Amino acid sequence: MTAEPTDPKRILVVANNTCPCETLHEEIRSRSGDADSEVLILAPALNKRIAHYVSDTGGAVKAAELRLARAVESLDAKGMQARGVVGDADPVTAIEDTVGLFPPDEIILSTWPAEHSNWLEKGLVEKTRERFDAPVTHLVSRYGLKDAA
Repeated sequence: MTAEPTDPKRILVVANNTCPCETLHEEIRSRSGDADSEVLILAPALNKRIAHYVSDTGGAVKAAELRLARAVESLDAKGMQARGVVGDADPVTAIEDTVGLFPPDEIILSTWPAEHSNWLEKGLVEKTRERFDAPVTHLVSRYGLKDAA
């Protein structure tokens, strides 16, 4: 489903630790232009392998909720309306689950550089482009890397 000219543009942002980030803010602003836009930030609930294996997702969901709150607040502070949703630990599955409720006009994937990104190692950008009709922009951010080291 694509937006009619009078409909707000729908931008799905998939980010983990790379949001809030000034580069991402600028990308969202450039994508939305002067028109009203609906921005949905999707944060997969990333979990440790053993916790996922024993179905202990509470900590991962809580951490994703905290990241989302920071991301939404940072966009609001820049004058951009956004909301957030926590998704499946697998980002492709999370996108698939989300597009049924929020069909995007564009998808922005925000990752760390390749040497620090499991998502890129697992082919997230290519899989997203193959699976979904919306144009996909891949944004590389270093936001949060120093905290992860």
